[in-house]
Amino acid sequence: MPTKKSNLAAYQNISPDSGFPVVIHPHFNPNIKDHVPDEPLRIEITPPKDRAFFADPEKIALFSVAKPVDLTESIGTVLEGAQLSQLDEKQLDELAALVNERGVVFFRDQDLTTEQQVKLFEHYGILDRHPAQKSQRHVTIKGSTLDHRSEAAYTPWPNGDFHADTSFEINPPSYSMLRMEEHPTIGGDTAWVSQYGLYDALSDAMKGFVDGLHTAHTSRLQYDTILDSWQVGPNRPPIDTHHPAVRTHPVTGLKALNVNNGFVTSFPELKKEESDKLLEFFRFHIHSADDHYVRWKWAVGSVAMWDNRCTVHRVIPGNYDAPRRGIRTTVFGEKPYFDQNSEGREQRAARLEKAALNGNTNGTADVKAGVNAKTGDASNGPENGNGVEAKAEVASLNGEGFRYNEYDGKA
Repeated sequence: MPTKKSNLAAYQNISPDSGFPVVIHPHFNPNIKDHVPDEPLRIEITPPKDRAFFADPEKIALFSVAKPVDLTESIGTVLEGAQLSQLDEKQLDELAALVNERGVVFFRDQDLTTEQQVKLFEHYGILDRHPAQKSQRHVTIKGSTLDHRSEAAYTPWPNGDFHADTSFEINPPSYSMLRMEEHPTIGGDTAWVSQYGLYDALSDAMKGFVDGLHTAHTSRLQYDTILDSWQVGPNRPPIDTHHPAVRTHPVTGLKALNVNNGFVTSFPELKKEESDKLLEFFRFHIHSADDHYVRWKWAVGSVAMWDNRCTVHRVIPGNYDAPRRGIRTTVFGEKPYFDQNSEGREQRAARLEKAALNGNTNGTADVKAGVNAKTGDASNGPENGNGVEAKAEVASLNGEGFRYNEYDGKA
């Protein structure tokens, strides 16, 4: 079990009675109270059209140079034989579509440099920046050797728990990519959980309940902890946002749970005790989702690309002494939205399987309206997150038993 401690001010404030740290209120914590962020709060933007919209659903170009190997039924695929540095735009678009479907895609033994990674990721949109990130282009990600179970007693942010990157932003990230430059032989793994799968695993009654709720996402807890523990000044003031508890993925049109342990603090529609109990359930739900979970063992040259809109992830803490250093790039996503006409992954697979058994294998007889997306007012953002009007979805089978929504329109 990890035993190292962070630089929290509480560790310098030991109770003479118990011998354990005493938490200092942020207003009186010298690491926190005097910081003034350099930048204002962000405003909503409309990001460029997701590159997955331009992809061939069969991904013929990508699979002509890479062999996909699924790691679990629900989430995670390794692409063997391909170098990211050699993929063309068509193949990169198809990679985005694969990431939408599988949640996270892995590569081994990549020759990608930092400059190449940045340029590659600019293909996917506008580069985002974490509140503590000083470079506009990328951020360095290190390991975790802290005892998070002990740390949680002295800081409000559960920084070792599952999260979607900066889900508190008005425009949370869509895609993230992490490339490992240094890594211990053992330890430092990262785990992802499918939010498609987490939604599917709920009972129908629970699905109906959470479909109409919102989640309160906050950066306040991370803001204080960054200042207290990392002693790095965040660039922007803390922010609280309310996003749908279940979001519709703008490309696949599938429902994904939009709850994570790192940044979600309540359900605004519920009273406090109700909200706390529901949060407690979802914490259990995420941590018990072994059937929708994948754990990746890193090595130097390994790369992971994931979709924050349909996954949560966490680094697994350890006791390793060797350095762990990776380069992460991230792009802005759309403002999360929920369309009541969207469907879960299992629901869609069952519907299309039924259509196929009824003889509609050519995909022409069972036509169902896709995500009911219309461009909304500029103040509220487009309902489907990309300003794209949905095209009718045709029920047809691919190698995984279903084909995702297709859209036509402009971002």
